[in-house]
Amino acid sequence: MLSLENLFVSYGGLRALSGVSVEVRSGEFVAIVGPNGAGKSTLFKTISGTVRADAGRIIFEGRDLLALPPAERAHLGIAHVPEGRKVFASMTVLENLELGSFPGAARARQKDMFERIFSLFPILAERREQLAGTLSGGQQQMLAIGRGLASSPKLMMLDEPSMGLAPAVTETIFERIAQLHRENGLTILLVEQRVAEALEQCERAYVLETGRVALSGTYEELSRDDRVRRAYLGM
Repeated sequence: MLSLENLFVSYGGLRALSGVSVEVRSGEFVAIVGPNGAGKSTLFKTISGTVRADAGRIIFEGRDLLALPPAERAHLGIAHVPEGRKVFASMTVLENLELGSFPGAARARQKDMFERIFSLFPILAERREQLAGTLSGGQQQMLAIGRGLASSPKLMMLDEPSMGLAPAVTETIFERIAQLHRENGLTILLVEQRVAEALEQCERAYVLETGRVALSGTYEELSRDDRVRRAYLGM
C-alpha cells in the first residue's frame, strides 16, 4: 500500500532523514519507534507533504505522492493525526468531525463513520456541541483520532498519540487504535516514543535513529534484540 524508498529529507537546515525505506502493506499495523529527534515526525510530514523530500520516492497504491500537492494526498485516503492533536479549538466537536469528512468519498459515508467514532469514543457523542478547546487532553486526542477516521481513510498515520496523557488515558487510546485495526481492518502507521506499548500493538516495526532505519522486524524479533531490550524496553 505504502512504500518509502531511499528517502532523504532536510528540515530546518539539517539532514532529518537519510536513505529511509519503509514498507506498509494493506491491513497492517506498523510502528515507527525511536528517540526524540530521530526523524519520526518528519517522516509523517513528508508523506503528508508539509515537508519536502530532497530525494527518494513515496508510493501510495501505485501513485507517486511526491508528484502530488499536499491537498490532493488526503483525497487518496491518507489520514494524518498530528503530534500534539491540533484540534480546532474554537470549533465544536461535531464541527471538527465534519471538517475531517471533507474528502468526497468520506461525505457519502459520513453518517456511518460518525456512528463508528461515537461508538469508539462515547464522550465525543456526549460533548458534540462543546468547543474542542475546552476538552481535556485525552478527549482532544480522541477527537483528533475521530477527525482522522471521519475522512474514511485507507491508511491512518498516528503521530505520538500518547503524548502528554496520563497512563490510564494512554491505555484507552491504544486499545481503541488496536480495535480499529482489528475490527475495521484499517491500515495503521504509528509513530510512538512509548516503545514497549507500540511494539506490543503492532505487527511489524522500524526503529529510527538519527534519521536512519537502525532495525526492523516483528515484535518478537525486536524484543529479542539486546540493543532494543536495553535502549527501549528497560530490560
